Amino acid sequence: VSSHDTEVQIQNLSFFYGSHQVLRNVSIDVPKDQVTALIGPSGCGKTTLLRCLNRMHDLYPGNRYEGSVKLQPEGTDILGPGMDPIQVRMRLGMVFQKPNPFPKSIYENVSYGLRLQGMNNRRDLDERVEKALREAALWDEVKSRLHGLAHNLSGGQQQRLCIARAIATDPDVVLFDEPTSALDPIATSKIEELIVELKKRVTVCIVTGKQIGR
Repeated sequence: VSSHDTEVQIQNLSFFYGSHQVLRNVSIDVPKDQVTALIGPSGCGKTTLLRCLNRMHDLYPGNRYEGSVKLQPEGTDILGPGMDPIQVRMRLGMVFQKPNPFPKSIYENVSYGLRLQGMNNRRDLDERVEKALREAALWDEVKSRLHGLAHNLSGGQQQRLCIARAIATDPDVVLFDEPTSALDPIATSKIEELIVELKKRVTVCIVTGKQIGR
């Protein structure tokens, strides 16, 4: 894959929980605007790798990275000194195994990252929240209760809300950690269809136990 077609370039990445090494010299090119699936047995480091890509491990003391993770085409090393992990998470959004909406309204969940970026104009926020909810195939189900609590949604709706929250900030990449493992078959099908749609405008990297449709 040429650098022009690569979104994320992982080079010689090693990761340590304290003195315990979990990843050893991993090198992968994640192609732009495609779905890249990380598949392997439980405990082989798939989720650990995914969490390296948006600096989630920074939330816990004693963790350490070696190597580089570069965003193309500019070659910014997101593990480099001086990189703000919050800014990294804006560019590489993450959706977790279990839905984890904030204890806020549906609207506030989606607008959270936009406010962090400094967007405060209500009309702009309204437009971006609606756009993200539409792209997450959730707008029609929640448009009449945007200011209701996110935790009142079903599990599948909560997961689509988390996807809307992740894509609202216009990230380069969306990372999914087994996003359907806690959902029923119908909700799973909706999320899988959504991931296939998302790759038309954003790069997707997913940890999964099964193949996602083309």
